[in-house]
Amino acid sequence: MANTVPHHQVSTGNEIPGCRIMRSLGIVRGITVRSRSVVGNLGAALQTIVGGNISIYTELCEKAREEAYELMLQHAGAMGANGVVAMRYDANEVAQGVTEVLAYGTAVQVEAST
Repeated sequence: MANTVPHHQVSTGNEIPGCRIMRSLGIVRGITVRSRSVVGNLGAALQTIVGGNISIYTELCEKAREEAYELMLQHAGAMGANGVVAMRYDANEVAQGVTEVLAYGTAVQVEAST
């Protein structure tokens, strides 16, 4: 299994609390493209009739974000990073019912502050 960055070493800010950035390694990303099955779309359509949270789509989005995030951590680890700063998500519809989810940030090497 490839080295990955630990979850606690990821920040949406430009620093990781308690750490000093020693080296910036560049942009890292994780991309996944997902769609819901016909059965899933039918279930979601029925949930829209009732109203409220459409749990089928919520679950799909959460799984897509989780997969993109883990791929980003693997990409960072492969570059020799032990942290990621300025982490963000982005999503785009690439075709009707097909969504791309991107997790990206800057891979860094950090050490604990003293």
